[in-house]
Amino acid sequence: MGSSSSSYAPKTIYMDVDGKVGRYGKKINIPYKQLFIPSKEKEDMFQNVLSQVAEQFSRAFRTNELKTEVTNRLAMLEKRVELEGLKVVEIEKFKNDLKKLRDEITSRGGVRVNCNCKYNFTDDGKKLSPRRDVPSYPKYTLSQETIEALKKPTFDVWHWEHNEMLSCLEYMYHDLGLVKEFNINPITLKRWLLAIQENYRDNPFHNFRHCFCVSQMMYGMIHLCNLQTCILMTAAVCHDLDHPGYNNTYQINARTELAVRYNDISPLENHHCAVAFQILSMPECNIFANMEPDSFKQLRQAIITLILATDMARHGEILDSFKQKVDNFDFTNEEHVKCLKMVLIKCCDISNEVRPTEVAEPWVDCLLEEYFIQSEREKSEGLPVAPFMDRDKVTKPTAQIGFIKFVLVPMFETLFPQIEEIMVQPLRDSRDHYEELKQIDDAMSEKKKTESMSLGGKKK
Repeated sequence: MGSSSSSYAPKTIYMDVDGKVGRYGKKINIPYKQLFIPSKEKEDMFQNVLSQVAEQFSRAFRTNELKTEVTNRLAMLEKRVELEGLKVVEIEKFKNDLKKLRDEITSRGGVRVNCNCKYNFTDDGKKLSPRRDVPSYPKYTLSQETIEALKKPTFDVWHWEHNEMLSCLEYMYHDLGLVKEFNINPITLKRWLLAIQENYRDNPFHNFRHCFCVSQMMYGMIHLCNLQTCILMTAAVCHDLDHPGYNNTYQINARTELAVRYNDISPLENHHCAVAFQILSMPECNIFANMEPDSFKQLRQAIITLILATDMARHGEILDSFKQKVDNFDFTNEEHVKCLKMVLIKCCDISNEVRPTEVAEPWVDCLLEEYFIQSEREKSEGLPVAPFMDRDKVTKPTAQIGFIKFVLVPMFETLFPQIEEIMVQPLRDSRDHYEELKQIDDAMSEKKKTESMSLGGKKK
């Protein structure tokens, strides 16, 4: 026993640290006999040992927490990588399916029956290819005289090339404060305007010059009305995008793809809206990229409402609704303001006769040319032909007199009672002009008829 007591034999000590009991015989080598030391030294030694043990426990717990956190993060990253991998697979599959569909369409000729729409939702993005370069249309510096003329209905739209009209539209967005208000990137604005121009066809009437004409009139109207300008201007710019040159009546009667797609309900106007927002869906052309989602949703709905209002089949409905509100019009009433905007874009869309005769009359020739192209096609396809579009039945005076008298004057009188001299009197003057032309035409027709009868009598 004596010899064994004198030799070193490690002992096991159990301690309670923060509520955890640990066995420390293998970690702390303290000879058993050294525990029998004076109480003060023993207390200091135990305190030192406890501090070391507590520190080791703390490190161990931190390591475990760190391991847990790292494990969780790795699991999240693995999940994200897995999801991203699935997305890549889905995207590649979609691309392959789309390529097969395009190849199939191409093999069948790639032509849509009875629909001449340049904008094709299934084509290879020819017209809506992203523009990552800086737009390069020549910058036209507007003189002060031009700036002032832009605000007036007397502005002559025939003197301007496409790049000059683009510069004018760009100026309007800056001048109205829209670039600053909506934080529009100036380069994006240029790209958007170029995409707009490229998606108007070279029709006799419904072309980019008509777009500019309507937008310029709206710009002038905005200076007369205290209204939200962005919706009005953007709707005016986009209101006839990709117009095929054949009206809704033809689309419906010919059962074109547009008519089928939109269930015969304003097929062209719905198409104009779709093309407008397809252009805006491209980041390179999205002038509203910095808007909040809810604000953009409201703006989108408002623009759609205005473009759909340009369908002349709804003319009576919209004007009657406005007449019911006009006597007690309330600018704080959303329905009243919406109705006003609808009438306003309608006025701009058909406002040519407000302009001077030398500016307005060429538009009539353009419209009749487009009408005659449609009526000839309708005849060849065995479809009904409207008398006002028939080359054999309509003349310029007969086409305009009724339209001015029964459509334009009542609407403009209702909307602009306080500025009749500027907006209504030119319409009356235009009506008188065409009535004089009609009298001349009638007199010529009567003379020819008399001469024909006279020649017929002599032959007998």
